[in-house]
Amino acid sequence: MKNRIRIVNNSPAVLGFTALCVLTFIINVATGGVSNNLLFCVYRAPLSNPFTYFRAFGHVLGHANVSHLLNNLMLILVTGPLLEEKYGGKFLIKVIVITALLTGIVHCILFPGAALLGASGVVYAFIVLSSITGYKDGEIPLTLIIVSLLYLGTQVYEGIFVNDNVSQLTHIIGGVIGGVMGTFGSKGQDRI
Repeated sequence: MKNRIRIVNNSPAVLGFTALCVLTFIINVATGGVSNNLLFCVYRAPLSNPFTYFRAFGHVLGHANVSHLLNNLMLILVTGPLLEEKYGGKFLIKVIVITALLTGIVHCILFPGAALLGASGVVYAFIVLSSITGYKDGEIPLTLIIVSLLYLGTQVYEGIFVNDNVSQLTHIIGGVIGGVMGTFGSKGQDRI
């Protein structure tokens, strides 16, 4: 008797987040950009506006174009399933939510005249979290040092010397969240 090959959902949290990003993009295209402006990008707005609170989290789902979406999702789909296997889906959802909230708040405080959208903060959180998966008390993984120098060092350099529409600060904050969550937040996690 031959074993049948079947497709399994090996990473429900990551695939669910990915599906939400794709659905958000489709809705944004269908609404001619209205949904991103209303719900899926964060910018300074009155606290009396209920959408302000949704945007504080929802901005990680919105993307400016197909290239922006695919670049973020490719890295999330490469790193996410391995992280979900190690830490569990609940933990990754916490990483995503914390990254969304902190990057949204910092952006509104420091860049009141600009909008922020996209999952790149989550990408950087996952990248740094991936490099710290072998962390043990009293030991610093060499991969963490190299990744921090390469990824986060590049973002610091570009933030200072490159004028573009990329929020390097969001990448740095995401990376720091990934490092902190991997070091301190992953102990005793309930896996789903």
